[in-house]
Amino acid sequence: MLRRTWFSFVRLCLALTVGLVLGAGLTAVAQTSPAGASQGLQPMIEKARGGQCVEEPAFMRRNHMKLLIHQRDDTLRGGIRTGKHSLKACITCHASQTSQSVNAEPGNFCQSCHSYAAVKIDCFQCHANQPAGIVAQQQVKP
Repeated sequence: MLRRTWFSFVRLCLALTVGLVLGAGLTAVAQTSPAGASQGLQPMIEKARGGQCVEEPAFMRRNHMKLLIHQRDDTLRGGIRTGKHSLKACITCHASQTSQSVNAEPGNFCQSCHSYAAVKIDCFQCHANQPAGIVAQQQVKP
């Protein structure tokens, strides 16, 4: 009986030690970027082209889909077209400087967050993922 209790105690101590070591290692990795800056485990997002966003970043992270759905319903069902929360305005501001897209590459604005959150983006099955001027230029090229 004493032997079984001793082995249980040793296994518990070993499991706690391994857990603490792994936890400390993952925390250290998560808090430092290659440049040494503290950032945590978050997607890497390119800076937007425009100035201030239409809403606070924290609000947009939580509610952007609700805003886009509401905008879609107003436009499709009511014929109301406003630009404040439109997908077109988001793409114009957040398209990558290199790929000119919001989801063509893993580091692009929409793609990076949606990959991080493991959420499928279905907006671009119908909508353009590049600003209107870029799409028009690509269509004109021979």
